[in-house]
Amino acid sequence: METILAVKDLSKRFKQKTVLKNVSFTVNQGEILCLLGPNGAGKSTTINILTGMLGHDGGEVRYHGQNICGQLKAYKQHLGVVPQDIALYEELSAERNLHFFAALYGLRGQALDHAVDEALALAGLEDRRHDAVKTFSGGMKRRLNIACAIAHHPELVIMDEPTVGIDPQSRNHILDSIRTLREGGMTVLYTTHYMEEVEAISTRIIIMDHGEIIAEGTKESLKQAYQDETHYTLTVARAEALQVEDLYRIEGVKTAQVGEDTVEIASLRGMANLDRIIAALYQKNVEIKNITSEEASLETVFLKLTGRTLRD
Repeated sequence: METILAVKDLSKRFKQKTVLKNVSFTVNQGEILCLLGPNGAGKSTTINILTGMLGHDGGEVRYHGQNICGQLKAYKQHLGVVPQDIALYEELSAERNLHFFAALYGLRGQALDHAVDEALALAGLEDRRHDAVKTFSGGMKRRLNIACAIAHHPELVIMDEPTVGIDPQSRNHILDSIRTLREGGMTVLYTTHYMEEVEAISTRIIIMDHGEIIAEGTKESLKQAYQDETHYTLTVARAEALQVEDLYRIEGVKTAQVGEDTVEIASLRGMANLDRIIAALYQKNVEIKNITSEEASLETVFLKLTGRTLRD
């Protein structure tokens, strides 16, 4: 895949605090790259540099091989930005907002009208095109915010937590819209705290913490590389005869818990010891009604890499 954006050894300091430490990554044509990290990881600083809102102290950002510092205005013409805070004119209609933002990128006449119609359709707001934004729900404003960022058909769209505080229907609509944008040839850099969104749309993931990249890959490769357990849940009857020590004798079992009608087991991934777990229960005359297994989720991988303690 062609590299659109190349970030190399990016660094940034605020007074005595280093917030980015030699960050390097690429954004490739046609991908949805999700940037993850806890509060204070450096995501917002990275996004602000990539959108041209903030300068950097070291390293470089290249767009199609050219340093953006020398062509910032031209670079921004190919960029769409969806900020975390909604940036719309509340007194204007949805259509007038779109006209204004698309015209900033040089669209005029029929090309402008067509772009506005397309963006309204993407946002699902055709029937509200003449209504003032102040009458819109939070989800509608978020959808319009995205429409204003992509009306000029940018090559790269940077979305900074575009689904904060909205209803599930609007969130699903936005995620569908992002997939549609990718199918139409756009490339998306996306930040979010919602792991289900990353599961739904990402083609590649970067995890940051303390101003550095600590992991990178597809959701499948990250799960495989950073999670070493398989979790089994067995729904049972007559569990009183089973002792937890019976399970710890099985090779690969890391943790085990016996409840009134469930048995919970965490086993080393790849041990293929489920048959021995079942045999151990049968030997104690424990009736097995159902078995489910769960591999790593992105959330468990994220927590393993960044820790479970809340940081602000």
